[in-house]
Amino acid sequence: MLDAEGYAVAASLMFVFALLAALVVRSAIEYRRSGKRDQIIWGSGLSLAAAAMAVETIVYWGVAPGPFLPAYVFLSAAIVGILSLGATRVLRRPRLETAYRVYTLGSCGLVGALCAVTPLPASMVTNGVITGNPPLDLLLVSTLVTGPATVLLLTASYLSLRRTWRWHTVLMIAGALILGAGGVLYIATFPVALYYAEFIGVLLLFLGLVSLPTANPAPRSVGAAAVP
Repeated sequence: MLDAEGYAVAASLMFVFALLAALVVRSAIEYRRSGKRDQIIWGSGLSLAAAAMAVETIVYWGVAPGPFLPAYVFLSAAIVGILSLGATRVLRRPRLETAYRVYTLGSCGLVGALCAVTPLPASMVTNGVITGNPPLDLLLVSTLVTGPATVLLLTASYLSLRRTWRWHTVLMIAGALILGAGGVLYIATFPVALYYAEFIGVLLLFLGLVSLPTANPAPRSVGAAAVP
């Protein structure tokens, strides 16, 4: 049974879920308006984040975590992987973008399949907060998604900063680092802070990705343009 503080925390988690859901709707509206594929990528990543927050809220309310833990482990890995797909345009390498997209979707599928068949202990939940690590094999497979995704996000941020200084890119760097830190952000005296940190990481990453400049072809020189 939750006390007054517990109800306040649960209400805040529901609010965060609603905010993420609103961002998903925003991406859908932008896609219908502009037709840009990036909006689908960002909307998908935010949908995964909203689903993860829904699981966190349900478990915090005291619902038996067993059925939800596999989904949560998958979502935690897939969020970073899917959002990172929106940063590949900065690389300006179509073949590399395609290869990374295939790799990310394939590795996410592998994580999902392994989550479906791997028993997860209820000890992963402490005071209503999912804080424990999954079995080692599942943890290692998850890094096949989160590792390259974090490297790509930081690389894209570096390349973007080299081309033009944009403070939005700093947001993407901060979001990638926060999400990459994972359980390091767990605070023993207030474990639910981990959820808030994850939300802040997703939000910063989303704001940074949305502001990334579109990869346009290099402009022709004036001399070349004057040739008939």
